[in-house]
Amino acid sequence: MIPINKRLKKVSEYIKGKTLADIGSDHAYLPIYCLEHKMIQSAIAGEIIKGPYNAAIKNVQLYGYTDNIDVRLGSGLTILNQDDEIDTVTICGMGGPLITKILNEGFSYLNSTPRLVLQSNIQSEPIRRFLEQHNYSIIEETLIKDRQHIYEVIVAEQGEMNLSNQQFRFGPLLLKQRNQLFYEKWNREYEALEDIIKNLDPNQHKKRYQEIKLLQKEIKEVLH
Repeated sequence: MIPINKRLKKVSEYIKGKTLADIGSDHAYLPIYCLEHKMIQSAIAGEIIKGPYNAAIKNVQLYGYTDNIDVRLGSGLTILNQDDEIDTVTICGMGGPLITKILNEGFSYLNSTPRLVLQSNIQSEPIRRFLEQHNYSIIEETLIKDRQHIYEVIVAEQGEMNLSNQQFRFGPLLLKQRNQLFYEKWNREYEALEDIIKNLDPNQHKKRYQEIKLLQKEIKEVLH
């Protein structure tokens, strides 16, 4: 059995269908794990960097899945072909802006409307804005703490969505739940902003200073 961290194990819970496209697959941990547990029948593992691409090929060979996992070198979703029948796309382990960039640049390569499972390390707001603009609706959101870092997992399927600015920032379903991890995450964010603002001159960095103050106000409202 391939070793897998808590973060990817949580992501695996939301994968559905026969075929997975794992973008930024690193060592192909997730596709191998899903095949081992009979969650999927086949996968495409995409990687843009030669080192992780080669590592993925080695792992696929090592665990005996060369017939089930197609490891491809290329940028984001552009590795997909028109005849690929993808049920779930996973993009994990990146910041929200980078995940959004991958979606923007490669969305036209999706020949269907697969489920999207997107796990961001930071700044998930742009992901939610992209989903709404492209007729995707969030069906599940969760937080997972792994090695002291708190990650967001967003699961979306085709459907209309109309979020408020607060929902874009904090997550419509996470706002409803507001569990312990939610409070921990946003308290941390608030403290990090406090550290930044201490080093800003309100006159010299007026715009940035006001942006941070506004964000702190939003966080306070949500936490209380």
